[in-house]
Amino acid sequence: MAYIALEKILSAKNQSLYKSVLTAAARANELAQGAQPLIKTDSKKVSTIALNEMAAKKVSYVETKAKGKKTLG
Repeated sequence: MAYIALEKILSAKNQSLYKSVLTAAARANELAQGAQPLIKTDSKKVSTIALNEMAAKKVSYVETKAKGKKTLG
């Protein structure tokens, strides 16, 4: 099992563990559906690859503002 330090995953401006979990899950889903990894790794697990990409600052959480009505998502 790979260990990735939480300090490497959380950025200075984004200290939210919740947002980091959402980001990792979304990226792991993209990788599972065939997206190419943004880093070189020997790991086959999409969750580990997603966390390593976040630690390498290749993937981050971006907040978008919804136009019009409020939605959950």
